[in-house]
Amino acid sequence: MAKSFDNLYPQLTEFGNLYLAWRKAARGKRSKPAAASFEYNLTDELIRLQQELIEETWLPGEYYSFTIRDPKQRLVSAAPFRDRVVHHALNNVTETIFENIFIADSYANRLGKGTHAALDKAQSLMRRYPYVLQCDIRQYFPSVDHAVLESILFRKIADEPTRRLIQKIIHSGVGIHDDDYRMVYFPGDDLFAINRPRGLPIGNLTSQIWANVYLNELDQFVKRQLRCKAYVRYVDDFLLFADNKSQLWAWKAAIVEFLHALRLTLHEKSSTVYPVANGIPFLGFRLYPAYRLLKRKNGVNFQRRLKRNYRAYARGELTLNSLNQRVRGWIAHAGYADTWGLRRSLFSRPIPIRKPL
Repeated sequence: MAKSFDNLYPQLTEFGNLYLAWRKAARGKRSKPAAASFEYNLTDELIRLQQELIEETWLPGEYYSFTIRDPKQRLVSAAPFRDRVVHHALNNVTETIFENIFIADSYANRLGKGTHAALDKAQSLMRRYPYVLQCDIRQYFPSVDHAVLESILFRKIADEPTRRLIQKIIHSGVGIHDDDYRMVYFPGDDLFAINRPRGLPIGNLTSQIWANVYLNELDQFVKRQLRCKAYVRYVDDFLLFADNKSQLWAWKAAIVEFLHALRLTLHEKSSTVYPVANGIPFLGFRLYPAYRLLKRKNGVNFQRRLKRNYRAYARGELTLNSLNQRVRGWIAHAGYADTWGLRRSLFSRPIPIRKPL
């Protein structure tokens, strides 16, 4: 039986842990009004938060939600700043517990992993195997089932106060994705299955971690039951490689059936088998065995953002330092593909002169 952890709550509510959680939550956000207000009365705020957590009277606040295109349209829900401190405090005492159960082939939201490491791994596997099964999960964050998630988390977390805190955070996401979720019925469901609480707010630190924990069930199935040696997953996008198509189609059928237990489904159109020589669209790039390209849509989207940033700089709404950071961040990302011509074209034009005030 897998080891579970108890007596976590005293560690979670310890003042030093809350102070560390504040520092993490405030990183890059200290100029924002909510973070600045919290910091202005930092000791009092942390003591008040500590008391609420010890007495278990803390309740999540309301989310602020907005839509982004990245490149797909997504609803992002931001928790209040003090709630984010709680999320970090919880993660400080549970991160290692979950990190120790993850496989090496899971790349999202993990120290030393990330997008570029996932791309490198996928491309190295393309050089060894002729075929790929590419899958992504339909409406993943809106579909995460709360009862299933709690049962997975509680296998490792035996501490009752920590469990109750986790439940509060999970239940705070009820209803956020109602407009995004299209009901799916699974074998054994009755009509009341539509009322099952589901959905993780995109934007929570806890959601990022728990999304990995939830799909660790899939990772273990792929590695232990299917015995697939060539596998890469980044959030809900994943690739399996093999020497023949029939093996991959059989694995897909097994994965579809397995996902029913997690109350998840695949995107049928985009979850398919094909030769790696055709190129794999993955994480904003198109990968080939010998090279990789930036997806055209990503280049077009950045060009539009760059024009908006130039205009904002010309109006005095964006500093040169901020503009420089945004551009350098994209250049570093795009530099992982053969994009020299694109970058030369984009940055050969002069930056607009700031108009005098």
